[in-house]
Amino acid sequence: MINGLSTDKVSLVLQKGLDAAGERQRVMAHNIANLNTPLYKRKEVHFEEELRQALLAPSRLPLAATHPRHMGRGPSLQDVGHDVKTDLQSSMRPDGNNVDIEREMAMLAANQLNYNALVQVLSGRQALLRYVIHEGRR
Repeated sequence: MINGLSTDKVSLVLQKGLDAAGERQRVMAHNIANLNTPLYKRKEVHFEEELRQALLAPSRLPLAATHPRHMGRGPSLQDVGHDVKTDLQSSMRPDGNNVDIEREMAMLAANQLNYNALVQVLSGRQALLRYVIHEGRR
């Protein structure tokens, strides 16, 4: 997890996206490594829906919660995280394994493109901040 870089809401979203993309890379590599393991069930990372809910939540004053079960607290961008879930519903082969190598490789490529785009945007924002701090001088 990237810490200490968030200066605003956009940077925080970018950092959380990078964290989720990194975890997604790890999970997909694990799925591919277990391609021939009998009874292995593929795993996937869920992140985007929780992020969408936090971004669309009405802006209100942050409430202090002293216990995780306190009510009245809407989804907060700070609390958004990724969740790894196992796909127990499908079974593609007689041995119970449900990893489809073509699907995993396509998702791996899409995740890499997403990660690269997030890195470029975050890097550009950091370069802009550096430019402003140095007043355009080098």
